[in-house]
Amino acid sequence: MREIILAKYGEMALKGANRITFEDALLRNIRFRLKHIGKFSYAKAQSTIYIIPETESDEEAGELLAAAMPRLKKIFGIAALARAITCEKDFADISARAVPYLHDALTAAKTFKVEAKRADKAFPMKSPQICAELGGILLEAYPHLTVNVTEPDVTVTVEIRDTNAYVHAAREKGAGGLPVGTAGNAMLLLSGGIDSPVAAYMMAKRGLRISAIHFASPPYTSERALMKVQTLVEKLTPWCGSIAFYVVPFTEIQEVLEKNCPEEFFTILMRRLMMEIAQRISERDSCAAIITGESLGQVASQTIGALACTDAVAHMPVLRPLIGMDKTEIVEIARKIDTFETSILPYEDCCTVFTPRHPKLRPRLDEVEQIQAEVDFAPLVEKAIEGTTKKIYAQHVSESQTF
Repeated sequence: MREIILAKYGEMALKGANRITFEDALLRNIRFRLKHIGKFSYAKAQSTIYIIPETESDEEAGELLAAAMPRLKKIFGIAALARAITCEKDFADISARAVPYLHDALTAAKTFKVEAKRADKAFPMKSPQICAELGGILLEAYPHLTVNVTEPDVTVTVEIRDTNAYVHAAREKGAGGLPVGTAGNAMLLLSGGIDSPVAAYMMAKRGLRISAIHFASPPYTSERALMKVQTLVEKLTPWCGSIAFYVVPFTEIQEVLEKNCPEEFFTILMRRLMMEIAQRISERDSCAAIITGESLGQVASQTIGALACTDAVAHMPVLRPLIGMDKTEIVEIARKIDTFETSILPYEDCCTVFTPRHPKLRPRLDEVEQIQAEVDFAPLVEKAIEGTTKKIYAQHVSESQTF
């Protein structure tokens, strides 16, 4: 019994002449995510990647497929997944293999229906005939079942494709979106909060390869606060793949800000300096955009005026996927991607430690630029960049590198 996984495309199937680029990227991402599980072979045809375990026994193949499915469900570009039995393009072989293969699914069900997808129009039986004939055989083998074509407990699907036929009973939803890497590279401003990991997830879903930058301010921020952010990076890797993680020493800059700048402008100036540093590091990391977790009006630094003052120092696109979302929507996604519980751990980041009591809600760009110009931050920015450290994370495996 040869069981495989069918990984079906989503919107990338509509990419026309560029489709092969997206297919190749998706296949590379699948290989990367599954390489530590076991040996697989791969094929692609008809908007599907075929994932075939290379083992000596059906039992080992089943174990490999069971281990692969959770990882595959987090790979962007896959719309749906199904574990399926491979059959000859002969109805007798299809029905003979379907009856034992579907045993567990149909024994636990009360109702079922059969769907047929006949991509190979040369197959002698039409789809309604396949459904009726196989449905009758399954009813005979599992007499406790009844047919329900509207809301069945189990939908048995028969796919007649170019080289083989496939039967499966459980089609699971994939992550959707576009394969990571097909839209280029972007740098995420990663705090320890709820929002920025969700922003990373949403932009990776649109095909961006994610790097992340975190600003640490010891002794005002603790080692546990940094460990919390590192854990968030680890939790993002099943969705985003390999992530380059940068830690910028930000203490001296914040101390100079606190001593020399009006308190109500502190957050705006801090965000502008973060943006400058992030862009400099982005250029070294071949990133073409900045990603933030800002949501309009959520806090004082996320008003229209404050965002305009921050963006004034940007010379690359600033992507804000959460800009129109409320906190409930953001939390829902954070729970889905398993970052929420880590994000709410009570370890403060540099933004919360130095929060002004009464931040400026409607800052003007000219006054912000004038205040910033009164202090020479250039040497401090250079020093922070020189002190930046880098670590590569991939599937919970990290590798330290010099920056």
